[in-house]
Amino acid sequence: MKDIQRVKTISEFHRTRNLPAPEHPLISVVNYAEVHMLPEYQGKSWVFDFYFISMKRNIGAMIKYGQQEYDFDEGIMFFIAPGQVFSVERDPNEPADKAGWMLLIHPDFLWNTALAKSIRQCDFFGYAINEALFVSKKEEDFMQGVLENIRHEYHANIDAYSQNIIISQLETLLNYSERFYNRQFITRKKANHKVLSKIEELLSSYFDSDDLITNGLPTVNYLADELNISPKYMTRLLKVLTGLSAQQHIHEKLIEKAKEKLSGSDLSISEIAYELGFEHPQSFSKLFKKETNLSPLKFRQSFKKN
Repeated sequence: MKDIQRVKTISEFHRTRNLPAPEHPLISVVNYAEVHMLPEYQGKSWVFDFYFISMKRNIGAMIKYGQQEYDFDEGIMFFIAPGQVFSVERDPNEPADKAGWMLLIHPDFLWNTALAKSIRQCDFFGYAINEALFVSKKEEDFMQGVLENIRHEYHANIDAYSQNIIISQLETLLNYSERFYNRQFITRKKANHKVLSKIEELLSSYFDSDDLITNGLPTVNYLADELNISPKYMTRLLKVLTGLSAQQHIHEKLIEKAKEKLSGSDLSISEIAYELGFEHPQSFSKLFKKETNLSPLKFRQSFKKN
């Protein structure tokens, strides 16, 4: 396992990347072309005590970002929250045309603002981290403009209005990131549909095995772990593609299996509940009625009448 290097301040980050001291201790916009990591920090994993948003292109490195790796042959954005771990494996022949920017925001800069709370609720900081944001050239240019506004404001003379203006620009950047992420869920349908297929395979396999009896119903966390994505990301993706949450997909598969057993076997309701992972038949009956508007017994009786 790689050594984990913790960086507590933005000034410390600048030192590890051989950059001049930041002009503001709590916020900094960095031109990635000027970044050169010091040799003693090569090959480490990193944890920052501040928010880190970046747009990078042609960096000559493989980034381990949550459960996926990215080689940055196109414009990609990261969103890393304080306390999250990532690593960088660099190509010794760093490309001359690497480009992009980094935005560093210490939580203290957001203190006593609405953004201090709302930034923690942004899904893309909570993916733990599993999906980078792929941006078009037009989107990249727009984000660059927002960054220039932030840079200009803290490079100018800081006054009573500066923090509010910068906070407003940060909110704009995060709001557009939210929009671009939603676009990504839709435009990257091929990859997303693979996730849907895999979820269906996982649920079918689980419901056809003894796992139901030994471990109970599959959980959202179980599916997310098997897919190497976070529960929140998986649920959001499913909501966009199908209108259903991950939990609703689990319940759909459960009801499908319950109907098979109710219509095609002579097992009692209690036995079916047990085989489907329920400790108490009443819990099974309650869920089945909620999902179908019929009790398991009524469903069985109506099926036999038909």
